[in-house]
Amino acid sequence: MTHLQAGLSPETLEKAKVELKENPDTLHQDIQEVRDMIITRPDIGFLRTDDAFILRFLRARKFNHFEAFRYTFVDILRAILLSLEAMIEDPELQVNGFVLIIDWSNFTFKQASKLTPSMLRLAIEGLQDSFPARFGGIHFVNQPWYIHALYTVIRPFLKEKTRKRIFMHGNNLNSLHQLIHPEILPSEFGGMLPPYDMGTWARTLLDHEYDDDPEYNPESYNLAVEELEKDLSPKAMKRSQSVVEPGVLKRPDKEKSEEENLQPLLSLD
Repeated sequence: MTHLQAGLSPETLEKAKVELKENPDTLHQDIQEVRDMIITRPDIGFLRTDDAFILRFLRARKFNHFEAFRYTFVDILRAILLSLEAMIEDPELQVNGFVLIIDWSNFTFKQASKLTPSMLRLAIEGLQDSFPARFGGIHFVNQPWYIHALYTVIRPFLKEKTRKRIFMHGNNLNSLHQLIHPEILPSEFGGMLPPYDMGTWARTLLDHEYDDDPEYNPESYNLAVEELEKDLSPKAMKRSQSVVEPGVLKRPDKEKSEEENLQPLLSLD
């Protein structure tokens, strides 16, 4: 066992070996291979390349090195919406609402190159105004300079209510703790809870669709990335905010003004 596995129980070590194909004898070699790939590929603009940071990606992708960097902003946003849709079924959350913490530490410059200011604005205001949930706050942590720059561009165009609920913490976890108590945060955010296990939530969310086999391919049930990017284009997102009937998506009326077509489905305080 290496120092990177220190603190893990025997049961968790066995789980990492069986489910994630994590081998303590080759762990440092696996990490170095990813680090070498980052160095030789400037499109992967990570600000951190330490062992613990890279290990997050290897575990999330079951030590498939290239899978760790494949997903786009479109994929990430779709995963957020899918998770919110599942959680909003809980009446407690319908009443109490959500607080989102978005960790940008694994978001590369290449991924950001396809993220326009209008797309980020529509994503934020789409969550705030169109998704049927109450949002008490949206917290950005570990955001790189290019995400901060994008937000600076769109901030003047956001609604005042939305601006008041967005917090940019960067690497300053103390400012996050002033608003969210460490007792309910995972350790990667300086909290008192164990590290967040995305695999556990994936199993809960996808149930029988989640396959532990190493050959599991998310694209088997996902749309092509090109189609997803079309879905998140400013034109498409304006269309998605038009009035709909159950199970029917209507295209915006060309005779209506752009402002009318931008009216959200629902606005919650």
